[in-house]
Amino acid sequence: MTDASSALDDATLLRRAFDVARRARAGGDHPFGAILVGADGTVLMEQGNGYTAEGHDATAHAERILASRAARAFAPAVLATCTLYSSAEPCAMCAGAIYWAGIGRVVYGQSERHLKQQTGDHPENPTLDLPCRTVFAAGQRSVAVTGPLLEDEAAALHDGFWTKR
Repeated sequence: MTDASSALDDATLLRRAFDVARRARAGGDHPFGAILVGADGTVLMEQGNGYTAEGHDATAHAERILASRAARAFAPAVLATCTLYSSAEPCAMCAGAIYWAGIGRVVYGQSERHLKQQTGDHPENPTLDLPCRTVFAAGQRSVAVTGPLLEDEAAALHDGFWTKR
């Protein structure tokens, strides 16, 4: 696969994670979404944010839930070849879950730093401005990271959301 087709596939798949985030928001939850994609490009799982759906569980981030589900469903050798696409950069908690699940690659839309600027000091989203690359670099297993990618589109998922809550 060439770099150009790789980038196109990443953009297409990341936009699918954005669609999951839109559905989460439409269902009354926080506007975050993630998908798990196998080495052959097949979407294996989707997950929206679960804050509201899980009884106001602040740990119910889309990436954390997806990583936990994936770890139960797939062998480590399979997960090492998978990519998790996320509408926003995985926070420190989610990066840890991705690392422990053994997922080999992450592609994200909006950076944590930009998300923090957009959401402000919202009690339902006390954003940790700690890059996922920093979390992954502290581990013993390599996790490849691409992002931010399509950051303006990712940020648009949050337009008006945090001010009305």
